[in-house]
Amino acid sequence: MDSHRAQRVSEGLREELDELINYELSDPRIGGAIVSEVHVASDFRKAHVRLVLQGNAAQQAATLAGIEHAKQFLRMAIAERLQLFHTPDLQFESALPASLGARAPQLLKRIRRGRPKD
Repeated sequence: MDSHRAQRVSEGLREELDELINYELSDPRIGGAIVSEVHVASDFRKAHVRLVLQGNAAQQAATLAGIEHAKQFLRMAIAERLQLFHTPDLQFESALPASLGARAPQLLKRIRRGRPKD
């Protein structure tokens, strides 16, 4: 596998998915979501998409469910825009667990103060 090609495909997928999710999906369940990174398998059949989701745990779960529901639409739009030989199957996951996302401000305060975690 050509690693340069894999990087180009991953970056192209990231850019297009970010635009599609934030500007072209009209599902009310989908809140703020940023595509942070995309990892394409060596055979270009699967792509793991990591999302940074905003809101509390319930909003994040609803956003992820809305994006999962729109998976086929996203795959067809990617196939049309990027014109790949094989359009990868998209697998979405949150970049941060919901429990860590809610505690992130607390953890950052502790780091700034120099206190160890309990």
